[in-house]
Amino acid sequence: MKNDDLLRLLISANFFNGFCEVELLEIIRSPETTVNQFHKDQVIHLKNEPCHRMDVILSGRVAVLNLDENGNMLTVNIFRAGESIGENLLFAVNNGYPMTVIAVTEVTLLQLERELVVALCQKNADFLKGLMQSISEKTMILTDKLTVISLKTVRQRINDYLSHQYQLQKTLMITLGCSKKELAERLGVQRTSLSRELTKMKKAGLLDYDAKTITIKSAFFSPN
Repeated sequence: MKNDDLLRLLISANFFNGFCEVELLEIIRSPETTVNQFHKDQVIHLKNEPCHRMDVILSGRVAVLNLDENGNMLTVNIFRAGESIGENLLFAVNNGYPMTVIAVTEVTLLQLERELVVALCQKNADFLKGLMQSISEKTMILTDKLTVISLKTVRQRINDYLSHQYQLQKTLMITLGCSKKELAERLGVQRTSLSRELTKMKKAGLLDYDAKTITIKSAFFSPN
């Protein structure tokens, strides 16, 4: 990928708003910077792999996945262009990736060595602020997912997800933005278990659904 294309992508990334084009080109050309591309479904980082770089997503989508002892796959989060992964592990003593990271689509990553990240923090307060904000947000993401995992039933996980989406989307018709298989992975349940519980909830008058949406009924908000 040409430097002009990299520069255009880097300008749109959250961390680099405070840098001028000359400074961004210096970052791109630095020996402590690597640009790597990954194909759809390719593993980017394996679980327990040491984290030595901060990965800035220039294009595509990246998923963080956890596989439990029962074979259930939980999509912890999906990160998009302009976001990053690894900065919350980069300075840890035990810095192994706790989960597997894969490319959901074709992905281009700008990978920054730890020493360069330190230098950029010292040089630019906006970069440091963005780094701290990103680390804080990842802590909240993990906290939310632990809450989902700790729920005992599939229905409780569905209820928690729909309640959260209702607050975000401000409508009873929740747009999923993913397939039922992907939703099951986000909730950490089997695809068949999700379908079975949605069917039960539909028969109980709690919701209706199609391939792209789930519509919450008034009975959904009634106390059990």
